[in-house]
Amino acid sequence: MTIETQGGQRTEQPHKLVAASISQDLGFLLAKLHATGSVVNNRALAEFDLKERSYSVLILANSGLEPTQREMADFLSLDPSQIVALVDELEKRGLVVRAPGKQDRRAKTVTATAKGGKLLEQAGEAARRAEAEVLNGLPAEESAQLRALLRKALWGTGLPG
Repeated sequence: MTIETQGGQRTEQPHKLVAASISQDLGFLLAKLHATGSVVNNRALAEFDLKERSYSVLILANSGLEPTQREMADFLSLDPSQIVALVDELEKRGLVVRAPGKQDRRAKTVTATAKGGKLLEQAGEAARRAEAEVLNGLPAEESAQLRALLRKALWGTGLPG
């Protein structure tokens, strides 16, 4: 796998350091893959004026599940104030709307607008290309297996695809 440096240059992973025991640590490997993926994702999403976090909020808003801001914060492991700022930004661009919750009118649900759905479709293609770039060392079957194992580790078995 290649890594992204702060200057935007792609360099080969330093093989000397792969021999260190940390390269066997699952936490390190997950963090390293996430860091690499974030750089590549943010670069791919930049043309849509999105970053990983705003893209994630837009996906959830377009899910049809009518998530509240609190549910989004919990699911994305973000502070609620971060979600408010992300939703504010997306709302100003006409990509999402807030509405009072059906169960609790004080809670605000977030739903994508038609404009948001269209942008999400385009950005999703770029994000999928970025994911393929990050996982280019894995065949498609192993990539799917990795996704399934991560979902299982996070949320257990019996999840829909």
